[in-house]
Amino acid sequence: MDITSFHQIARAIIEWGAIVVALLLGLGALAIAVMYVVDKVQTRHAIRRNYPVVGRFRYLFEHLGEFFRQYFFAMDREELPFNRAERAWVYRAAKEADTTVAFGSTRPLTIEGDVFFLNSAFPTLDEDAVQPRPVTVGEGFCLKPYTNSSILNISAMSFGAISEPAVRALARGAREAGVWMNTGEGGLSRYHLESGADLVFQIGTAKYGVRDQAGQLSDEKLLAIAAHEQVRMFEIKMSQGAKPGKGGILPGRKVTEEVALIRGIEPGVDSISPNGHPDIRCADDLLDMITHIRQLTGKPVGFKTVVGQLDFFHDLFRAIHRRGPDVAPDFITIDSADGGTGAAPQPLIDYMGMPLQESLPLVVDLLQEYGLRERIKVIASGKLIGPAKVAWALAVGADFCVSARGFMFALGCVQALQCNKNTCPTGITTHDKDLQRGLVPAEKSLRVAAYARQLAYSVGIIAHSCGVTEPRGLQRGHVRVIESTGASRSMAELHPEPAVKAEYAGFADALGRREAG
Repeated sequence: MDITSFHQIARAIIEWGAIVVALLLGLGALAIAVMYVVDKVQTRHAIRRNYPVVGRFRYLFEHLGEFFRQYFFAMDREELPFNRAERAWVYRAAKEADTTVAFGSTRPLTIEGDVFFLNSAFPTLDEDAVQPRPVTVGEGFCLKPYTNSSILNISAMSFGAISEPAVRALARGAREAGVWMNTGEGGLSRYHLESGADLVFQIGTAKYGVRDQAGQLSDEKLLAIAAHEQVRMFEIKMSQGAKPGKGGILPGRKVTEEVALIRGIEPGVDSISPNGHPDIRCADDLLDMITHIRQLTGKPVGFKTVVGQLDFFHDLFRAIHRRGPDVAPDFITIDSADGGTGAAPQPLIDYMGMPLQESLPLVVDLLQEYGLRERIKVIASGKLIGPAKVAWALAVGADFCVSARGFMFALGCVQALQCNKNTCPTGITTHDKDLQRGLVPAEKSLRVAAYARQLAYSVGIIAHSCGVTEPRGLQRGHVRVIESTGASRSMAELHPEPAVKAEYAGFADALGRREAG
């Protein structure tokens, strides 16, 4: 090919390039003109009507702002619901990367309500440290009590709210780390079962997975669920942290054929659970359902709730004393008002319910006053994604802790706040197959297990520094709470552990002898 041919090719490229550029400019100008006319004529948006075309950027920036703030503008400790420092610790723990930091803490020690722990002059030596002691739920009151020593377990996340690969990765990671996984109210899927992980089956207000044609609790389906050995306990969901007084919300675009089959509902239709159990309208109703499920399945049964009006707990505990300890729940899961969800009305997510820092000591103390502390185990839930918060909950009196969002971060969640839109960029809360491709269960399960192990190890570090041999040895006296003046006060003074009320002392003694026997 001679030089003339090269010149001809170059000239043709330039000419056609000029035509394409002119065409694109023309189309751009036409698009701007169309948008200008549309914006001037429409009546819904004042900004676009007054500032046609350029006003559209306001909505674009508003949409993109929540994604960019966490990377470019928010400081390490100021972002909500979880700040960068919290998320970064989980990411490092899940990846088995170095979780140490240098130079000094970025956490201020003057924020009212925050806590710190009291180190002992004689910390527990490495050779004296022991593994967390096991706790048994339902011992002496059901045929198949459940024993586990786990510190942090996987809280309720329904299949449907989260994707198939997410469920598979969580279940496999739970099995590897020796922690349990709560199914959430969406029912039991084959993905929960395939790894052999211990499971807690949650019964929501819609009774998904265990409902009959009329939406009532089905004994036949309950027995089928209980027949799986790895289903260790049943949890009745009374209310959830992010939306107390409101049932589960799963948009129709996330109700696939498989999700609908498991739940017993129509595919493609919004899955809206009742805002309460129609068959539980008082404390005795709740005890009746707990007793029925426990007698039918032989497994421990408890309930999950956000603490609100305390009269409920007084009524419940008095009813237990009236009817006997056999009707009591085997555990109570206390969820925090700042718990997570896939979708909730903002008035509830912002303003309803008690936060865990107030509700957990209240419930633990009430159990103690009524002589029920040994009978009923306590599970703490709500933003417990880091070692310090888990250690605090154990010191207050929790027997176990659970977290959903902590394990979501271990899966790779970037807090994109798209859980309710089926557009989750990490494949965790979407049924879009293209987006799910990014979540490889075999890989992410390793991170789930690593996070659970590292958190338990880190809680152990706090316990050993306080001078106790294992995490469940932590007490309220090991914690101080920062007050409004900037000074701190012992949590044992703020929340002194009460004595058993005189009228229930004999009940508590008899219960202790029964469990010891």
